[in-house]
Amino acid sequence: MRLVGVGPAVIGRRTVLGAAGVSLLAAPAIGQAFPSKPLKMIVPYPPGGGTDGLGRITAERLQEKLGQPIVVQNIGGASSVTGSDTVRRSDPDGYTLLFNASLFVLGKTILPSCPYDPQTDFRAIAQAGEAPLVLLCNNDVPGTDYASTMAAIAKEPKKYFFALSSGGSAGHIATLAFLKRTRLPLDTILYKGTAPANTDLMAGNVQLFMDPWTALLPLATSGRGRGLFVTSKERTQLAPNIPTSAEVGLTDFNLSSWYGVWAPKDTPEPVVEKLAAAMAEVSKDPAFIAKTTSLGIVPTARGPAAFAAFIKSEVETNVALLNAAGYKPE
Repeated sequence: MRLVGVGPAVIGRRTVLGAAGVSLLAAPAIGQAFPSKPLKMIVPYPPGGGTDGLGRITAERLQEKLGQPIVVQNIGGASSVTGSDTVRRSDPDGYTLLFNASLFVLGKTILPSCPYDPQTDFRAIAQAGEAPLVLLCNNDVPGTDYASTMAAIAKEPKKYFFALSSGGSAGHIATLAFLKRTRLPLDTILYKGTAPANTDLMAGNVQLFMDPWTALLPLATSGRGRGLFVTSKERTQLAPNIPTSAEVGLTDFNLSSWYGVWAPKDTPEPVVEKLAAAMAEVSKDPAFIAKTTSLGIVPTARGPAAFAAFIKSEVETNVALLNAAGYKPE
């Protein structure tokens, strides 16, 4: 019997259902098949720096969790823009990842020629770790601890200068927040990196410097500078004699430099979930914890949603501080 007018509708419905079935099966299949070949992790800085070091430690543990090799590739240049943009333009298949530091998320706020928006052109995978900061002063600054040092500085504020390692860095943001909190009218001097800032601090050309403790604690522990506080919630075993910010009266002053993993924005959700799950395992790995702790880095375990929300909050807070200070990108 021929059913007039039914055939095409039935065929159309079957076609739609068939297509839906394919799409429903495709998403899990992508996640199950990934990864089926080696991955590449781009660090947008030259070899040997702090970001490169943590990136390599992360890649070493992450490849074990994923069951595929991860090749770390350093693509420096343009304050990390060159390497980061390489990832943005890569195939969004999860095989090319970006490992970068917190400075990255400020984008055009600190880099006027930046070709991307870090929040919309990349997919946040996971935060890998954070490095709290230390406020260091030159030994010629009067005082023996935070209170006596600040009292001396407050009497003659124009005699003292704050070093900044780079525009928009974690240390820059923390210094602005510190000056706002304490209302000290100190001038800042912007350098091109931590090394030249340290040199001037030791020479007495600047008197105060706040930057990640991975770079500054050796100066404090060797006696070449005086550590006034660390921004971690607990004292660090790397320098247990330095009090926390809360201990000196700066409550909720827990800023840090942090690091994370990103992928191109259109990376499929199953792939993102697979990468995030592996990074969650990395954050609990005893070998990873031991290596990062020895460097002064605290492992973190923010996944895609929490990491993206954290980035949004960081950008809003930090841009407001930079704007209030009249900072202009160069």
